[in-house]
Amino acid sequence: MAHFDEHTLEMAIMELFRAEGYDYVCGNEIVRDAGDVLLRDDFRAYMRERYAANGITSTEIERALAVLTADAGTSLYENNVKTYRLITEGFSLRRDDASRPDLYIEPIDFSENGAAGNLFKIVNQFEIDGAGTRIPDGIVFVNGLPMAVLEFKSAVREDATVYDAFTQLTVRYRRDIPDLFKYNAFVVISDGVNSKYGSLFTPYDFFYAWNKAEPGERAADGIASLKTMVRGLFRKERLLGVMKDFVFLPDSSKKELKVICRYPQFFATHKLFANILAHSKMRVGGDGKGGTYFGATGCGKQSTLHGLGSAGRYQGGAENGFDSRARRTRLSSRPARRSLQRNLRTGGKLQKIQRVNSHKFYKKKTYASEN
Repeated sequence: MAHFDEHTLEMAIMELFRAEGYDYVCGNEIVRDAGDVLLRDDFRAYMRERYAANGITSTEIERALAVLTADAGTSLYENNVKTYRLITEGFSLRRDDASRPDLYIEPIDFSENGAAGNLFKIVNQFEIDGAGTRIPDGIVFVNGLPMAVLEFKSAVREDATVYDAFTQLTVRYRRDIPDLFKYNAFVVISDGVNSKYGSLFTPYDFFYAWNKAEPGERAADGIASLKTMVRGLFRKERLLGVMKDFVFLPDSSKKELKVICRYPQFFATHKLFANILAHSKMRVGGDGKGGTYFGATGCGKQSTLHGLGSAGRYQGGAENGFDSRARRTRLSSRPARRSLQRNLRTGGKLQKIQRVNSHKFYKKKTYASEN
């Protein structure tokens, strides 16, 4: 145990990512400008492959890069909000040949083929020059874009705690290398025993462990929870799903609000969505009863419904028996209803929120319906 230092922990985590199919590269082997936080060759390779049938040119690829790297706001938070939306929602790109229609660019492929269609890479010892020189312990790149940053501290060091990893990320790295977090989905802190994740703007008390790889499993703790987090959160298709549907960024916020789902919300959302599809009236035998979701106070109902709305918006559609324009949510709590309307209005995730009398509603055994 005396030899279990931060480097040992770092390399153990690199191996966990390799087991999930990520390419591992040591940062000092990558030829690049030390001030650049992107793996530009990975992005170019992805774009050439993804848009080969569209005849994309090298000039157009560089123009797409310029869109993503442009300064998008006056603060890091504003930059992250606007750039993250470009990454997850895509953007139109003017063609070199003005006679051709604009090409819609998706910097990351969030389709069902995304696990195979994107380039996933885990990199350590990636030195970055900014206001100071910093070397994050681990960075997850998707198509050359730094989507997650990991910081480790050894649990055997009495003078280093998982909170120190949080401070390193949210204070020192944010101050010295802010460009790294312009594209960021979330960050991870770990000492090998305690492993948590949250957004760069999340207070420490709201960082959370991903303790299950699958909903039916027993919650892991200790060292096992680190393995579970990598299997449960960073599995390629799982990571894409979280980045696409479970990162909430309001159109406007008086504070730096960015919410990442917890694993119970992720699993609940997918269970709800599967049930809605199974009961859709657009399917043979469907009764239109999407089901009833019970959530205790403080369990994250809003995040669950936000994820459900987003999943319906992007994964639904007539071909799956789900009209994403016709979603109705019924809540008996007036504060919950108002809060949900306020938070989801900006994202356009749900069209209608109804008030119900909970006792009459459940006594009649009616259900929240999709139409």
